[in-house]
Amino acid sequence: MPIKRIIDGLNEFQDNYFVAHRELFEHLSHGQNPEVLFITCSDSRIDPFLITQSQPGDLFVIRNVGNIIPPYGRFNSAEAAGIEYAIEALGIKDVVVCGHSHCGAMKGLLQIGNLAQQMPSVYEWLRYHGEPTRRLVLDNYKGYPHEKLLKIAIEQNVLTQIENLETYPVIRSKLHSNQLTLHAWIYEIESGEVFAYSGEDGKFRVLENRPFPVPTPLIVTHAT
Repeated sequence: MPIKRIIDGLNEFQDNYFVAHRELFEHLSHGQNPEVLFITCSDSRIDPFLITQSQPGDLFVIRNVGNIIPPYGRFNSAEAAGIEYAIEALGIKDVVVCGHSHCGAMKGLLQIGNLAQQMPSVYEWLRYHGEPTRRLVLDNYKGYPHEKLLKIAIEQNVLTQIENLETYPVIRSKLHSNQLTLHAWIYEIESGEVFAYSGEDGKFRVLENRPFPVPTPLIVTHAT
């Protein structure tokens, strides 16, 4: 059964990985000092530590359906608490919002009426927080094939969350004093590549040897 495999993995971790890295975990027991706030989707195919080859303690991670950040003040969300803690208490200076290809949340957003009865909580989450992305995509990209429309929705959703982040007082203050940098990424599951938003041309480009900090205002373009 699946849980047995998880327990076997736990035992393997304790007997081998933990023993080999005992000094690291002893160090982590005294506190954390992550370098990046990494905001991504709950999708099981996304592993921030795996794709960035990071160690425990390197990333402060916030995950939810659709890598969504509610605007500041809309309600007292877990996401808001995590953001404030990461920036104020931990002093993080880089924030990544990472969407991904084949995102089920974005598929649902484009056909949101179908979710109301089957998954009412998912419906309410996406209807409440995904409407700016849905409206932008459906109003401006009519006639696009479904796969292209989904790709655009995934990209625009990431940029919407960047804009939502900028409504947080702690984020705006740090950005104003150049103490914080925002990054908009898309992880492509089938290729393993990460695409970062480039302000130079308003497109997502393959991320290789240099970062693409997000400028404001955000503009993203798509070839017809």
